[in-house]
Amino acid sequence: MPAVMIAQVAVEQTAIYFDKGYDYLVPPSMQETALPGCRVLVPFGRGNRKRQGIVLSVRQETALESIKPIAAVLDKAPLLSNELLSLGKWLREKTYCPQFDALKAMLPAGMSLRLVASYAIAPDVAPERMETLAPEERRIVQHLADSGAHVERERLLEIMGLSPESDLPEQLVKKGFLTRSDDSVRRIGDATVKMVRLALSDEETQALLEGKLTPKQREVVTLLSQAGGASVKEVCYFAACGVSVVNTLVRKGVLEFYANETYRAPVKERPAQDAGSIRLTDEQQKAFEQLLTQYQAGGGVSLLYGVTGSGKTQVFMRLADEVLKLGRAVLVMVPEISLTPQTLSLFYRRYGGQVAVIHSGLSLGERLDEWKRIKNGQAKVIVGTRSAVFAPCEDLGLIILDEEQEHTYKSESSPRFHARDVAKFRVKWHKALLLLSSATPSLESFYQASRGRYTLNRLETRYGDANLPAVSVIDMRLEPPGTGNALSGPLVEELQENLQAGRQSILLLNRRGYNTFASCRSCGEVVTCPNCSISMTYHTANGQMMCHYCGHMQPFTTKCSHCGEDQVRYSGFGTQRVEQELIDRLPGARILRLDTDTTMTRDSHERKLGSFAKGEYDIMIGTQMVAKGLDFENVTLVGIVSADQSLFSDDYRSYERAFALFTQVVGRSGRGKHAGRAVIQTYTPDHPVIALAARQDYDAFYKSEIASRKTMLYPPFCDLCLVGFVGREEEKVQAGAREFLHELKEVAQRDYPKLPLRVLGPAPAVVCKVAGKYRYRLLLKCRDTAEFRRFLMGLLVSFGKKRGFSEVTAYADMNPEGIL
Repeated sequence: MPAVMIAQVAVEQTAIYFDKGYDYLVPPSMQETALPGCRVLVPFGRGNRKRQGIVLSVRQETALESIKPIAAVLDKAPLLSNELLSLGKWLREKTYCPQFDALKAMLPAGMSLRLVASYAIAPDVAPERMETLAPEERRIVQHLADSGAHVERERLLEIMGLSPESDLPEQLVKKGFLTRSDDSVRRIGDATVKMVRLALSDEETQALLEGKLTPKQREVVTLLSQAGGASVKEVCYFAACGVSVVNTLVRKGVLEFYANETYRAPVKERPAQDAGSIRLTDEQQKAFEQLLTQYQAGGGVSLLYGVTGSGKTQVFMRLADEVLKLGRAVLVMVPEISLTPQTLSLFYRRYGGQVAVIHSGLSLGERLDEWKRIKNGQAKVIVGTRSAVFAPCEDLGLIILDEEQEHTYKSESSPRFHARDVAKFRVKWHKALLLLSSATPSLESFYQASRGRYTLNRLETRYGDANLPAVSVIDMRLEPPGTGNALSGPLVEELQENLQAGRQSILLLNRRGYNTFASCRSCGEVVTCPNCSISMTYHTANGQMMCHYCGHMQPFTTKCSHCGEDQVRYSGFGTQRVEQELIDRLPGARILRLDTDTTMTRDSHERKLGSFAKGEYDIMIGTQMVAKGLDFENVTLVGIVSADQSLFSDDYRSYERAFALFTQVVGRSGRGKHAGRAVIQTYTPDHPVIALAARQDYDAFYKSEIASRKTMLYPPFCDLCLVGFVGREEEKVQAGAREFLHELKEVAQRDYPKLPLRVLGPAPAVVCKVAGKYRYRLLLKCRDTAEFRRFLMGLLVSFGKKRGFSEVTAYADMNPEGIL
């Protein structure tokens, strides 16, 4: 029997409990094109409905069993290298996601394909047979007979006046009157002015997808959760919907429009302007030489820890010079888009057209073109956010993870990966260097460095003549009662003094909106979202109460829905409220507010920060996007408006996050020739985290916090695995969590008696209901070993097969950023 070619294919839309590599016959005509890393169209399931897949491997076999053939090869050349295919397999195992989803995450959203179903009249349909059909069925068959061609499903249903969910065409295919064709379509629309993106965070988006959406709305939200932003034309095309669907989601606050320029390149061509040598201090030079030696010896992982303003950027740019001289690529990652403009500016000035950028602020077409430039070797320096870790570099020499402690490097939706872990995989494959850089490293990274698993390089003094700022802690309990002011008298005086001196100031308040909640003075009832168990925030820009989880909006009213009294009043304050207070108390001050609500348009971060750098504003008030990575020489005063908001939560990372945030924002002051000052407002002035952040004393904070982690058995002394359960009926969700726990105990005792494991829960999430769905969680303290992953994957597969819990979704998240 002659040998045949068999391809193993990862198929889309497979749940975890039946996800695997499926074997398909490679027809002789496709043997030169059906290569590993290419997308294919394959028949799947009993109905042989066409689905997309990605070829994982190809092998020869001499025996031919009953096996389905590949229907079509969709790419002219492999999109994914052997490295990225291997990374996909690793990602599936580590994040418990379907194989296709892991691989799809590595491709730009603009490259995604959609299957378009179309129908035509079947051959030799006798007119007398049509008499047996119902009137609506006969109309469809007659229309297709008259057209003499295939008609797309959406168009056909529209012409016939049928709902998008109608199954009449499929019924006619089964009866033999019609034939169906599935074609894959990819098209990047022309750049347009009108763009759209999600107005919600990753967690809010995930909650929304689990809530009540129409099928078309769900397609739009899913597309934008992957793409970040796209033109309205692109959204309507890829989600196969009308503009009205987008407009409805915008009215609900789920999406937001923003403007886009009409070219596909993210920036106009910028020639290199500053290729001269970088002058390093003795401390920087020592760190550079040690890092270069490690790179030349085969790479690995290193932590560059330096106080704010110590010049970490100069060190890794100098290192990038050496890597680029050898023709290898450099990947520079930042935690959020707001940091991209300044980082990009530095690298464009030095490396010009070699630079590519990847982040969610680009259109689908721009992202696709940048991806192509990277893959074909035109771009050797890649700057981007979390998704940039999958950049298709053929020879990667250096990955820099700036502000490595930031939670945004962890994905909150499938696949739930951390960019740091993916970067470790890639540098091991390429024998490259991963450089973690921060003034406030994560405890896990500093622990690994202190134990010698990473190398450690320290920068303990500020660059040049700059000194760390003097810090004042303001006890808000001493402020006059009843004023309702967010800003203390001493902070306002400092701001006034800075204004008179011609200096600039930055204020941090990690809450957007005007008032953070509203409650009834009569019965105490808090205005909550009807879909979520969370209070709503008042926004002055549109006069609406808004849920920051699901996007629900409703007009504010003083009448209580609980007791009927006219006693509902605003409380709390966000960035909009503080902006108004600054206008009232410092008349004439030029104020810039920087938060999600003011950065909707394309390049808004860059324009606003550029204006602030030019001195067009005196005071910048914003959320945590103003707290880190920014470098303005004329900023000599920073203020933390409400330190207590960050300090107190039940999450074991709360102190670490608060210390990092305080340290980073204090570090924005006095980075030039002028001395800096910082003011921290708090109701707990004696709190040790505030005192340590004021001193910028990371070592003392680490010593205290790592001892607490060891005592309580939290990372880095164990791994945490959160198993989540989501569904519309709370009783079923709770029962599902208990059933999972019951099987976990049985399997662990029977098959894994030596597996180190502690189980907490099940318990409802702190925000138990989101977008109409209830959430319960199990927390496993474990070691993320191959044995544990086999154990947990088996449990997830078993739970997915249980019909009694078909309406409950279970998922696993290893080392999540939050456990509440």
